[in-house]
Amino acid sequence: MEKYGFNFQWMYVWEEGKKPQPPDKRALDFLAEMGFNFVRIPTDYRFWTKNFDYFHPDEQVFEYIDSYLHECQSRNIHMCLNLHRAPGYCINRNDIERDNLWQDKIAQDGFVFQWELFAKRYKGISSKYLSFDLVNEPPNIGQYGMTRENHAAIITRTVNAIRQIDPDREIVIDGLGGGNIAMPELADLGVIHSGRGYQPMALTHYQAMWWDGYKGLPEPTYPDLVWGGKVWNKETLRDYYKPWLELQQRGVKVHIGEFGCFNKTPNDVALRWFKDLLSLYKEFKWGYSLWNFEGPFGIVEHGRPGAKYEHYHGFNVDRELLDLLLENMCR
Repeated sequence: MEKYGFNFQWMYVWEEGKKPQPPDKRALDFLAEMGFNFVRIPTDYRFWTKNFDYFHPDEQVFEYIDSYLHECQSRNIHMCLNLHRAPGYCINRNDIERDNLWQDKIAQDGFVFQWELFAKRYKGISSKYLSFDLVNEPPNIGQYGMTRENHAAIITRTVNAIRQIDPDREIVIDGLGGGNIAMPELADLGVIHSGRGYQPMALTHYQAMWWDGYKGLPEPTYPDLVWGGKVWNKETLRDYYKPWLELQQRGVKVHIGEFGCFNKTPNDVALRWFKDLLSLYKEFKWGYSLWNFEGPFGIVEHGRPGAKYEHYHGFNVDRELLDLLLENMCR
């Protein structure tokens, strides 16, 4: 999927009393002006589901998603709707879920039911403008009882349910292990496989306190960062994506749904890493979606040490990073 853009957190994490954000029209104007054509919307099902009642969502909340889609479509931008927190699973704070998506029938039924609702609601919207990314970053194999087999079962069931309603809907599935592990067992499902660009984590998640591995890491360098028993450079990154390239050789479309670098890494180090990573995506003909637009992983005032910003089309942008994103599009 040769689509390029950003993740937007307009409906990202629900809290009591919190409403989704309206679409950021100014940011979408920036994307359209720059030639970006993709927006991923990670959502939290609790915005429309209360007390784990998966089968009686507040469909009025979906009007926010309608507005995101309208604003993207009017600018010729594709929107990818994702369940970042799904019934029975989230990569962040999975412990607050009552049920287990990989093992519990009620969570699985609720998951399929909610995707069926979206399929009905958006039937007739061309896949040129809308895709469904079923669940963000499934866990590692064995974690929370997930196996390749039970993951494939719920994904296949959901894909079939959506296609019963809307046969032409473009569907995306994230790699296992937080988006890192390829899924050859699902190569024949006719869906886009979504990978990640966060390796090496010692560079991209330096001092990221929500990541268990952040403690005690030295300030990263690049290239030739030593981490995880490897020396990380462009060829190490290429090797990391070999299983994904093997999928592509089987006819599977690959897209990088998230990538980025937290703002504690020095910007010159981050830019050297971005340059290698993005050049590989261009070589592989993979589209990509930066996490995120504004904020500590974004292009707008991200706050990495040593960053230089340029006021550009209404935003203070890391122009060097923006140029790398634009230069590596296959268009």
